[in-house]
Amino acid sequence: MTEKQTWSQRFESALHPAIARFNASISFDIELIEYDITGSQAHAKMLAHTGIISRAEGEALFNGLEQVRQEYRQGQFQPGVDAEDVHFAVEKRLTEIVGDVGKKLHTARSRNDQVGTDTRLYLRDQIQQIRQQLRDWQTVLVDIAEKNVETLIPGYTHLQRAQPVSLAHHLLAYFQMAQRDWERLEDVYSRVNISPLGCGALAGTTFPIDRHYTANLLHFDNVYANSLDGVSDRDFAIEFLCAASIIMVHLSRLSEEIILWASEEFRFITLKDSCATGSSIMPQKKNPDVPELVRGKTGRVFGHLQAMLVIMKGLPLAYNKDLQEDKECIFDSVNTVKACLEAMTILLQEGLEFRHQRLATAVTEDFANATDVADYLAARGVPFREAYNIVGKVVKTSIAAGKLLKDLQLEEWQQIHPAFAADIYEAITPRQVVAARNSYGGTGFEQVRQALVNARTQIGVK
Repeated sequence: MTEKQTWSQRFESALHPAIARFNASISFDIELIEYDITGSQAHAKMLAHTGIISRAEGEALFNGLEQVRQEYRQGQFQPGVDAEDVHFAVEKRLTEIVGDVGKKLHTARSRNDQVGTDTRLYLRDQIQQIRQQLRDWQTVLVDIAEKNVETLIPGYTHLQRAQPVSLAHHLLAYFQMAQRDWERLEDVYSRVNISPLGCGALAGTTFPIDRHYTANLLHFDNVYANSLDGVSDRDFAIEFLCAASIIMVHLSRLSEEIILWASEEFRFITLKDSCATGSSIMPQKKNPDVPELVRGKTGRVFGHLQAMLVIMKGLPLAYNKDLQEDKECIFDSVNTVKACLEAMTILLQEGLEFRHQRLATAVTEDFANATDVADYLAARGVPFREAYNIVGKVVKTSIAAGKLLKDLQLEEWQQIHPAFAADIYEAITPRQVVAARNSYGGTGFEQVRQALVNARTQIGVK
């Protein structure tokens, strides 16, 4: 049988070893150790500040906790499954260092409000790191976009050629997605940054604590107004996982496009050796493993969001052991999002090249300028729906004849409608098709250049 735990004086015997392993969370909540130490140091200061313990005891606890931190950083403190969780592990080691005064640390505190505090300290730190990664990602998107304002790429709807667009415009669409991600995380942060410390197990405490004092020490914006809610709330975790899932949606969408662009069917990009792998039996292959992995890892983040929703949906107030399951959901999602952002940033910055000649050819080999023919007639007084139908017939007959619109002779154009003149050829060149779409937010070169200026301003990079 295992060693009896702190709480086990109520029990006749220790936990069965298998149940102890099943119950323990130390294998993953060790991730919280430095946050647990920081939260405990604030709690120790508050206990001394309010006179619940002496100032000398408060200092002994603070310094002892700092020693635990340094021992952990140096690899000298590595608690195992017998510790059950990181909170007991730290308290046990602290007591070994400072003696019986270490047993006073848990005064006016429960593991319920303690773990809630640790998780929030961890998550707000990770949110800021992810937001910085999003800024790095946006910077790379802008850098590439600035070099490709007048590079054209086929635009698609339903994965069918639709209209040509500026490559910069295409990349800036992902910039805008990342901007929403950045803002969304800021909003989530505001609800992460509320302190449950002092809520106790569920009902508060009889000690004269000062919850706002610890909140200020830990740089929380506020404290939970209801102790039951404080120890049982995981809305902030669900919101974070939702935001993380949306980040992964955006990364996965670009991953899918990169996979298509790198294929022999598209040939829009070339993957560099530093960000691609080969086949074990097909020597000609160069595989887009990075975007494929990002696309695949998206599912595990979605899964963690679903898991958290299922964990929470049936829990009565207040704390329940089910909530131990929130940490692996959060930790793995954080690690996955950060790894995917890093990999995709490197891939775009260093791992691929756009094949400009292929792109230039691609925008000339379809009927993506058909809308511009209809617009040409509409600008000359032909009702748009009538113009649309005229051009539809032209496309149909051109396909049958094996021609593109640019191949039609002027006489053929004028037989279709007398409004056509020699300037139709300029109007349907891919470059003009893109340049003409100068409405706000459109792909016109003037709009794209202004969008780049705005993007630089938005992320604070010149």
